[in-house]
Amino acid sequence: MIRPLSKHRQLSEGHLANHDTTAIRPGEELNRAALLHELQTRISEFGDGEALDEAELEIEQFPGGHSNLTYLIRLGSREFVLRRPPVGPVAPTAHDMPREFRLLSAINPFFPLAPKPFLLCEDLSVVGVPFYLMERRSGIVIRREEPPEIGDDPLTRRRISEAMVDTLAALHDVDIYGSGLAALGKPVGFVSRQVKGWHERWQRSKTSEVPEVDQIVKWLGERIPPEPDPAVGRPAALVHNDFKLDNVMLGLEDPTRVVAVLDWEMCTVGDPLIDLGILLCYWAEKDDPEARRESISPVTTGAGWLTRREMTERYAEKTGRDLSGIAFYEAFALFKIAVVVQQIYFRYVRGQTHDERFAAFGPRVAGLTKAALDLARESGI
Repeated sequence: MIRPLSKHRQLSEGHLANHDTTAIRPGEELNRAALLHELQTRISEFGDGEALDEAELEIEQFPGGHSNLTYLIRLGSREFVLRRPPVGPVAPTAHDMPREFRLLSAINPFFPLAPKPFLLCEDLSVVGVPFYLMERRSGIVIRREEPPEIGDDPLTRRRISEAMVDTLAALHDVDIYGSGLAALGKPVGFVSRQVKGWHERWQRSKTSEVPEVDQIVKWLGERIPPEPDPAVGRPAALVHNDFKLDNVMLGLEDPTRVVAVLDWEMCTVGDPLIDLGILLCYWAEKDDPEARRESISPVTTGAGWLTRREMTERYAEKTGRDLSGIAFYEAFALFKIAVVVQQIYFRYVRGQTHDERFAAFGPRVAGLTKAALDLARESGI
C-alpha cells in the first residue's frame, strides 16, 4: 500500500513524528541526488508513474536500533521506509538487504503483518550499499519508555503482552510447506548452526577475553535440542529470529492490536522456540540483575506486563509445543544478544562508527553473558 499522508502521519514508529524521526546522523547521510534519480527511474515499478520533483524528496532518519539504518522517505504525498546496512565493515552474511527484500516479498502474502517491499537497489553507485524501499505503516513502537498512548495502564500492558504471544504463535502457525516458504532455510541442524555461528561471530569481534563465553557455549553445545519432527509435535516453522517488543508495531487507535512486525533480516525456517527464547530474553522483569534489565530495556518491568513464565504458559496453550527445555533457548538468546552488542562495540572501538551510544557497550557484553550462564546453571537441564 502506498498511502497518502493523513492526519495521523505524525504517529509512526513510536511517538510524534517530530520525535520519531530526526535529522540524519553525521556519516550516515544518503546521496540525495543519486537516490532521487534512482526513484525517478524506477517509480513506475511500484508507484503511479507520477514524475518526481527534487523539492518533493524529504529524507529523515529513524533514531532507534543499533544495526541496520532506517530512513523515512517522503515523495510528495507518499511515504516509504528505506533500509540499508550500517556504515563500516560488517560481519559476513549480516545486513543482507537483498535477502531481506526477498524474504518480505515471499512472507507478506502469507503473513500480512510483514510490511510489503517495493523496490530493491543493488547498484552501489546510488547510496554506496544495497538498499530497499518498503511500505510505511503507522503505529506505536515501544522502546525504552512507554508512549503516552499506553500510559500507566496495567490492563493495556497485559493485553499487549498477550498480543505479542498470540502474534508469535500465529507466525509459527504459517504452513511453510503449503506456502513454499520451507525453501527459505534448512530446518535440520538449524539450532546447532546457530550456536556455532554466533560463537564464530564472537571470535571475530571480541576486544577482550570474557571467560563466561566459553562456558555458555560449552553448555549450549552439550544440550542441542532434538531436530524438528512434525510426527511428534515438533514441526519446523517460520522463524523471525529477532522477535521482540520494539520490532512490533501497535495500532494507533488500539495499542493492544499488532499492526506490523518489523526487521525480518534474519528470518529463516527452523525451530520456532528460538523466537520464544528471544522474546523472553528481551522481556525484562523487575527482579532481574541490573546488567540484564538495563542492557536490553526495562520497559516490561511495570505493573500489568506478563511475566516470562506467563508468556511461556500462554505460548504453550496457543501452540501445544513442549516447552520443558525453554531455558536453553532463553540462555542462547542472551548469549546471542551479547554477541550482537559486542559486534557493535567492536565497530566503535575500531573507529568504524562514531555513534557515542556505543561507547558503554563493553560492560553490557559481560553482563549479558553472565546472565546467560546464570540462567543455564539454574535451569537444571
